[in-house]
Amino acid sequence: MPRAVREQQMMDAAVRTFGQRGYRAASMDEIAELAGVSKPLVYLYLNSKEELFTACIRREAQALVAAVRAAVDPADPADRQLWHGVGAFFEHTAGHPDGWNVLHHQARTHGEPFAAEVTAMRDEIASFVTGLIGAAAREAHRDPALPDRDVAGLAQALVGAAESLAGWANATPGVSAKEAASTLMNFAWAGLENLMNGERWAPSPRP
Repeated sequence: MPRAVREQQMMDAAVRTFGQRGYRAASMDEIAELAGVSKPLVYLYLNSKEELFTACIRREAQALVAAVRAAVDPADPADRQLWHGVGAFFEHTAGHPDGWNVLHHQARTHGEPFAAEVTAMRDEIASFVTGLIGAAAREAHRDPALPDRDVAGLAQALVGAAESLAGWANATPGVSAKEAASTLMNFAWAGLENLMNGERWAPSPRP
């Protein structure tokens, strides 16, 4: 079997094991057995448990970012770009629950260097969403009133909400990826529209 194919099998087994058992509880014996290879072969190809876990994080992060980017057509109106990107995010996290658990729970809770890998992925997605929101502002106004910092802050809020919502959707029976995406768009787009139209929230006056 070609090395690349065997490595893919081992990585698939590792993501499943780490996602379901957790980094600490997962063993290289379990991963090797699930992959149908010997434990020495896992070490030969992927060196150590830490390096294997890091490789899993990178692979799952790259796949998620690629799915979001591939779903967005720059020729679409801004709201449809955001809708397709959000939809792809939830489709991917729902379709790869073990990978999402590795990214959203395991990598974040076991310190460096794992958390840094997830932060890099999150920053890339947030940067991409910042561009989508900025495009929406430009579409609404030739001279958009939204400062760059506001746009970046909105993107961070949107990504954070998407992450939490994906965790909830995956743990809640009957919640589809499309429903989760619709929930986030209904929550976010009305506020974005108001901001792009120069309408900002202010606290109601006391009675």
